[in-house]
Order: sequence, then structure tokens, then C-alpha cells
Amino acid sequence: MLSLIQLLDDEKCFKVVRELRWPNGVDCPHCHAPYVVKQGRDDTQRFRQRYRCLNCQRKFDDLTGTVFARHHQPLRQWVACLYLMGLNLSNRQIAHELGLNEDDAQDMTRSLRQGVVDASTTPTLAGTVEIDEVYLVAGHQGQSDLVKKNPVQDADGD
Repeated sequence: MLSLIQLLDDEKCFKVVRELRWPNGVDCPHCHAPYVVKQGRDDTQRFRQRYRCLNCQRKFDDLTGTVFARHHQPLRQWVACLYLMGLNLSNRQIAHELGLNEDDAQDMTRSLRQGVVDASTTPTLAGTVEIDEVYLVAGHQGQSDLVKKNPVQDADGD
């Protein structure tokens, strides 16, 4: 049987990461200078490009500073995991589909979710903001008199 991971191409995965990460050309993740030169390819992942910054002289590659960096799973596994997360599959199902143990799938999904949180910015409200009212009853433990409903008064006002 054909698995999802067999359909993914390493070269295309790295190409997409580069295009999404650097739409205006590669810049250094350390000093953000646009002056970089290619420094060959990774020994274990032949489509993973290495670079050297001409400004700060630091070396980096396509995944440096991303959620995909410093993990033993290949990039195509991460891309497939993202896709399966988008289908709202459980970690157990993702592990089964990718041929991983459940702990690895759990670590991958946790890292990906945390990466989304880290990349998100706190929204800034401006102008007129309308908020619906909220009524909370919780928090009155031991103070039952505060949450009792008012007794219904008699029709004659007694």
C-alpha cells in the first residue's frame, strides 16, 4: 500500500520552505542582512541548502531558526504531519499514517503548535471596540447568599 510520506518529494519540500521563509531572497536569520552566499548542501539531506552570511560570517541553512530545525525527522515528515494536523487527525492516527511511534508524533505536533503560538502576534485593538457582556456565577464558594436568586415578591408587594 502507498503511504502519504512516499508521495512527498524532499526537493519540493525544501523549495517551498525557502519560498515561504524568504519571499524576497535569502537573508541571515542571525543579523537579517541580505548578504549571503551558498555554502553547499547538507551531507544527510541533499536538498537542504547551506549558507554563510557575509555580514556576520555565521553559517546557517534552510531550517535554521525554524520549528523544523534540530530534529531527527526529515522535512517531508514534518510537512506530512502538518497536513494531517490540518485534517484534524489525532496524534495516534498521525503516528500510524507516518509510520512513527506515538511519542514522536506527539513531540512533532506539540512543536508545530508551539511554533504557531510563537509566531503569532498579540492583536492590538483600536478605535471603538464592542464587547458582549458576560455574567459569571463562579467564584462564590462558601458565600451562597451572594448567588441566591431574589425571592419572588407577592403580587400585592409583600
